[in-house]
Amino acid sequence: MSGMALAWEQFRFERRMFWRNPSAAFFNFLLPLLLLVLIASAFAGDDDELEVLVPGVAGMGVLATTFTALAFNLTLLREEGVLKRIRGTPMPAGAYLAGLIGSAALNALVQVVLVVLIGNVAYGVALPVDPPLLALFTVLGVVCFASLGIAFSHVIPNGDAAPAYTNAVFLPLLFISGVFYSADELPEALRAVAEVLPLKHLIDGLSEAIVGGGGDAAAAAAVVGAWALGGVVLAVRFFRWE
Repeated sequence: MSGMALAWEQFRFERRMFWRNPSAAFFNFLLPLLLLVLIASAFAGDDDELEVLVPGVAGMGVLATTFTALAFNLTLLREEGVLKRIRGTPMPAGAYLAGLIGSAALNALVQVVLVVLIGNVAYGVALPVDPPLLALFTVLGVVCFASLGIAFSHVIPNGDAAPAYTNAVFLPLLFISGVFYSADELPEALRAVAEVLPLKHLIDGLSEAIVGGGGDAAAAAAVVGAWALGGVVLAVRFFRWE
């Protein structure tokens, strides 16, 4: 079989494995949607809050389905010897990784679409004012956080530590990046930290694509792109099968 065919078969396998793991499906896919419904219901009728929440939860979905999922899963696969065994098979490394990352990327893309549709149908948030820009930032966010998730898995010492390590990054990042409220409301010190990290800028770009407002999408794309480039370099440089 060709490399493309093997990558497709691995992708299909990853999709089956994902939905057969209820905890992974809930925490990496359904949890952001549940939080959207709960918090948006509390702010129903407040258009300003909803226009902050929808792009924020979309960014959270990209983070959860790529960075958190890949960092956690690659650590477990490495520690359980699965990666080592796969490396010993005739399957090309690129085909295996393409299937694995492709499954996470699909989760992120579906997550963004569902968040936008729920926001529109259930809470009256307008459909994206700039769909091409929304697609651009979604893809850029997937590349950024998928590569950072792979790179971060090298830092996690073992499978038992994976939940603690990933949550130590995931949870603080949510609260300083403007997922549930505008980052402009944060204290100056936290706002300065958020400006350096990629999630706030991904949310800014998604917000510009979904609700508009005249933000600097080019600057946001530049920051997310820089983090994506750094993540790819680190992921390739330090990836190990054992």
